[in-house]
Amino acid sequence: MRKVTYREALREALREEMRRDPTVFLLGEDIGRYWGGAFKVTEGLAEEFGDERVRDTPISESAIVGAAVGAAITGMRPVAEIMFGDLTALAMDQIANQAAKIHYMFGGQVKVPLVVRTPFGAGVNIAAHHSQSLEAWFMHVPGLYVAAPSTPYDAKGLLKTAIRGYNPVFFCEHKLLYPIEGEVPEEEYLIPFGVADVKREGADVTVVATLYMVHKALNAAEELGGEGISVEVVDPRTLTPLDKQVIINSVKKTGRMVIVSEDCKTAGVSAEIAAVVAEEAIDYLDAPIKRVAEPDTPIPFSPPLEQYVIPDEKAIIKAVKEVV
Repeated sequence: MRKVTYREALREALREEMRRDPTVFLLGEDIGRYWGGAFKVTEGLAEEFGDERVRDTPISESAIVGAAVGAAITGMRPVAEIMFGDLTALAMDQIANQAAKIHYMFGGQVKVPLVVRTPFGAGVNIAAHHSQSLEAWFMHVPGLYVAAPSTPYDAKGLLKTAIRGYNPVFFCEHKLLYPIEGEVPEEEYLIPFGVADVKREGADVTVVATLYMVHKALNAAEELGGEGISVEVVDPRTLTPLDKQVIINSVKKTGRMVIVSEDCKTAGVSAEIAAVVAEEAIDYLDAPIKRVAEPDTPIPFSPPLEQYVIPDEKAIIKAVKEVV
């Protein structure tokens, strides 16, 4: 099977959906013909579809999402790009109080087929305002779907599903995933929301990981395998809806669990997943649940300090050995 990058997989999904459905259009800062997006995901799309459907916007995140919400409820299928995930704070009212609640507030009479794409994550030395992982903020909002693909295959399939749906989707990407290559079929496919993927089978411990941490978990699993520890790596792929059953089934098999996410540990993604297992599968645990996450601190600009706070393979291996 051919290999493409995560960036190319996202671009393919956008191009295919724009060709399939004329109501799909893109809007965001610097996404048009002169720049192609801060991370080049939309490169070349303005040349193919024109400036009406690939709209460069003013530097106003609230205006971007607000316009997208209005377009969605009047029959369009907008895909809004926010240049850095941290800046969604500037559009939180539009995301959390408008997009997520309109369907409920209008008694189901209005749909909001909106996708908000944005990159999270540290590792490129751009400091505290451009390096956070805030996925848990959006998991906390009823009415909002949250996708978090870790591979090119998942990115393309989930984005196509998000665009075709009738619910607002917050689509989390990671800056360090864009150049990663993976197998992506040429034929069309969709990935349903709420279906986790077991990236690696194992018997001794379940490691649930998200976004870029999936790759670090797989690296750690490979090293631990050489020491005789069999690690199962589970990727939820979507955080809302969360595939609880695949996670619980894995824990029932292994009896141990480590959760790895790049967001801050307190009230983060790992806290919710740990709570689910504690409530529904605690009798199957042979050891306490371990969480590997960032400490509760802003992301430092200093490269050595930034690397210090980001979870890595050593931290995952240490946590696995503590429960095994």
